[in-house]
Amino acid sequence: MASSTSNRLLAVVHEAGILRARDAVHAGIARTYIQKAVERGEIERVGRGVYTLTGQVSSEHQTLFEVTRRVPHAVICLLSAVRLHEMTTANPHEVWIMIDRKARKPIFTVPQVRVVRCARGLLNDGVEEMRIESLTMRVTKPARTVADCFRYRNKIGLEVAIEALRDCIRKKRCTMDDLWKYAKLTRVANIMRPYMEALA
Repeated sequence: MASSTSNRLLAVVHEAGILRARDAVHAGIARTYIQKAVERGEIERVGRGVYTLTGQVSSEHQTLFEVTRRVPHAVICLLSAVRLHEMTTANPHEVWIMIDRKARKPIFTVPQVRVVRCARGLLNDGVEEMRIESLTMRVTKPARTVADCFRYRNKIGLEVAIEALRDCIRKKRCTMDDLWKYAKLTRVANIMRPYMEALA
């Protein structure tokens, strides 16, 4: 019986990619099996009450997975999305997420999370599902990410927005038409225009 429960636990972790302790309990798996699986080295704790198969998630992405697992409606954005799209060399120490302006703000102690809010329509436009290391998360597309960086330049810094735009164009992460589309959508076309013209 214990063996079949352990196998079921591993199957749940493998299928979901990441496991919250409360999800295991909801599936009828006692917390003691989670602890035993950790002691055997089959799974590892990557956050408070969050586990994954040992070695499955790199440390760079652990916090992103933990946040998106705990806040499934969130979209990875701004500095975190810039990093995922490899449009910067910096590695932000906070996870940036976007949520609906009416949604309850998630509370995190670890990892550090920065929250921006937007209208529901903007929450889905320019967002894609990105699969990394067998796990899927919602992330703003490169062009949308750049536009958001200019939109929130007072929070992240204009230099970061310009670097993201420069790398986006240089690495051909999107077309100029895509950049214009999201610049207009997020109402930063006039701010982005001179930088785009200089880099075109």
